Amino acid sequence: MTIRYFAAARAARGVERENVAATGSLNDVLHELASQHPGSSTGGLSLAEVFERCTFLINGQRSERSTVLRDGDQLDVLPPFAGG
Repeated sequence: MTIRYFAAARAARGVERENVAATGSLNDVLHELASQHPGSSTGGLSLAEVFERCTFLINGQRSERSTVLRDGDQLDVLPPFAGG
């Protein structure tokens, strides 16, 4: 599955996108990613802290953390955006 990171999520992860195995629920994948990347490369929020504030889209649809992921899914990690 492909994960695309936006704004603060991209800064915390240090990449714009990555491919990972779809194993279990969205919550399982987020927990695994946060444990693999505990610190921020920029000194800002950790990936786990960013995930707490994010909205998640799976294949363009807003999804709950209990949603089961499948190979071929696209996950967008969207932190709150500021602007006017």
